[in-house]
This record gives sequence, C-alpha cells and structure tokens, in this order.
Amino acid sequence: MIDLEVPKKLVPLVKQASSLADEVFRPISRKYDLAEHEYPRELDLTSAVIDGLSDSGASQGAGASGSTRASDSPDTKPAGVGSGRKEKGNGGNKNGANLSSVLSIMQTCRGDVGLTLSIPRQGLGNAAIAAVANDEQKERYGNRWAAMAITEPDTGSDSGAIRTTAEKDGDEYVLNGEKIFVTSGERAELVVVWATLDKSLGKKAIKSFVVERSNPGLKLVRLEHKLGVRASDTAAFHLDNCRVPANDLLGDPEIRTEGGFGGAMQTFDNTRPLVASMAVGLTRACLDTTTALLKKAGVEPDVDAPLHSQSHAAARLVQMEADYESAYLLTLRAAWMADNGKPNSMQASMAKAKAGRTCVNVALACVELAGATGYAETELLEKWARDSKILDIFEGTQQIQLLVVARRLLDLSSSQLR
Repeated sequence: MIDLEVPKKLVPLVKQASSLADEVFRPISRKYDLAEHEYPRELDLTSAVIDGLSDSGASQGAGASGSTRASDSPDTKPAGVGSGRKEKGNGGNKNGANLSSVLSIMQTCRGDVGLTLSIPRQGLGNAAIAAVANDEQKERYGNRWAAMAITEPDTGSDSGAIRTTAEKDGDEYVLNGEKIFVTSGERAELVVVWATLDKSLGKKAIKSFVVERSNPGLKLVRLEHKLGVRASDTAAFHLDNCRVPANDLLGDPEIRTEGGFGGAMQTFDNTRPLVASMAVGLTRACLDTTTALLKKAGVEPDVDAPLHSQSHAAARLVQMEADYESAYLLTLRAAWMADNGKPNSMQASMAKAKAGRTCVNVALACVELAGATGYAETELLEKWARDSKILDIFEGTQQIQLLVVARRLLDLSSSQLR
C-alpha cells in the first residue's frame, strides 16, 4: 500500500527547513541577489545548526552530504513510498537520507535557491562523494565542502564527451583540462572533478577525483555573472598538470566495459532528485505568493469546479497546481528508490525533467498573472523567474533527461539513440 504522507520521523526536519526558508533566507534573498559573489555570512550560523542536527541525528541524514545509495540487498522489501513504516521480518521500507534531503531542500528553496546552493558542506560534490566513495573516503571528506566540476567548454550536457584527462603516474593521477559552471567552485574546500581515463571508451572510462581547492594545478579562471541564483558563486577552472593522489579517485579505479552506467555516472541517480527538489520548492514559492496576491484581488481558484467556469487566472492556478503535484510525486519516488536500493536512473531523469520544466513554466506564468507586481522588485516573483531557468539546465538539460528516459523505455544505448 502506498502512503504519500510525509513520514512522521521527518516532520520535524521539514518544519525546521520551512522556518529556515521563511525566517532566514527570504529576508536576505534580495540582498545577495544584488550583491553577487559576496559570501552570505548568515549561512555560517545555518551550517552550524545543520551540523548540530546531524550530530544529534535529528536531521535524519538530510542534505547533499547525506544522500547515498542503499545496497541492493535481496532481503530489502520496499513497503510503500513515504510510509515511514517498516515491515516485520527482513528489510522493509526505508525512508532514508535521499528522501529526507529532497523534503528539506524543497522547503529551503521556497526561501532561496542560491542560498540553498551556498550552504557549506551541502554542495553537489558532497552528494557525489556520498554516492560513490568508499567508507574510508567518506570518513576523510565527511566534514568538508565539495563542489562538483563536470561541464566543459563545447561539451555541454554530453558527459560522454568529457575531454579532461586523467593519466596514472605512479601513486598519482595527473589531470589536464577545462571546467566551467562549477557551483560553489570558489567557496568550496574540495572540487570533485570528472575526467576520463580513456577518451575512446566514452562514459565507461569517466571517473571522479577529489581535488583540494588549494591544489596549485587547479587554477580559478573566473567567476560568472549570471541571470539567476546570484547568491551562489559559479566558477571556471583550468587544470594544468594537476596532481591528485591515487586514493582520491572515487569508487572503482578499474574501467568496467560491461553493463550500462559506470562509476561516476551513477552520481546523477542521486543528484538529479536533489535538483528536482530545488525546482519543486521554487515552484511552491511562486504558487503560494501568486495565489495570495490574486486572492487580494478577489480571484480564488476552485479545484472542484470545471476550469471553463472559472476566470482565466483561477483556471491557470488550478492547472499549475496539478503540474506541481506531479513533479513533487516524481521527485519523492526517485529519492525513495535510491534509499531502497532500486535502480532509479530513469525515474531520476523523469523527476528532473518534469520538475525543471514545471518550475520555469510556473515562474513565468506567475509573473504574468501578477502583472506589474510580478515584474517589479516589490515581490520576489521576478527574481524567482530568473532563478528558475538554471533548474531546467544544470545536472543535465531538459533534452538530456528526455533522452535518458527514452533510452530506458526503449532499451537502447546512447549510441543507438542520440
């Protein structure tokens, strides 16, 4: 039986994240949108609170650093999405770090996506480490802030076309290449760099390496000026004979040519639901604000009435709420599957595609419905419209997600369906 209620053990976490959005992020959202590249000092206290909750176990492992892949144990028997209950006997339903992470991120992104991306030690690189690192590496990197460097000039969303190379030299790997659009690249302590051991083997030869931000071979080229999420810094790097200890390669150092995704690519199965949850949270913020503004103007949607019997604005709100619900449920499913050791590559891409597109469409529609108020700086709607676009782009564009889904449904390889 499927139970879609928030698990009872996660309710306090969701409430805390909601308070953080309303009481901390919203009040400073405009400030750091205008002060691009200035570090939000208020996040130091936020980070300390998160660390305290993590140490006490109250956070249930929420956050990018906690997202991990459950084992594919044969005695794991999923009971129901979000049920918060375990079946008697072996295994049972697990509502773990991935589900708690997406639920908390949905709330903080109601406040500000850029600030959520800027919380120390909660970067996408931390999610990559949690997804594929061994126990020793997780222990070594556990309390440090990690950014993730995937995208390169001219390669776009095609991870298989990565040109940054990693060559083994004794007990080290030597990395050479370019990386762009690295979220929190300047502020983080570590950068998880994706590189290939053999370009001819495509995705199967891609590995991820943890590089110290202080490494002299990792050179900051620039910080980007962006349309949205300006509170989050976005960096470009040049790797010039960047030497990394061999034990800083995440996961299996061997190239496995059999099977589908290899090593580093499995990271997306964890990080795409996180990005989807950001989009879901921002969508919720847009809908709540616009609904309140229209209510003041005498417009209230009726979910039980036919759309044609309502005003255009009311009907649009009903339709957008339906899109929100589908994105929300797809995101929960993808995260829950990761918690329960179920292959979720297709579901992660479905969630990312639906949530990203919904967020952009809803944000722009809310600006339109709110009229001059939506376009002005008196409300955050115009900022949220700018912030929304990146959520349909990073961690794989809309088009890439649809390709992944199509390949899974048709059982075709990336070379067969491009």
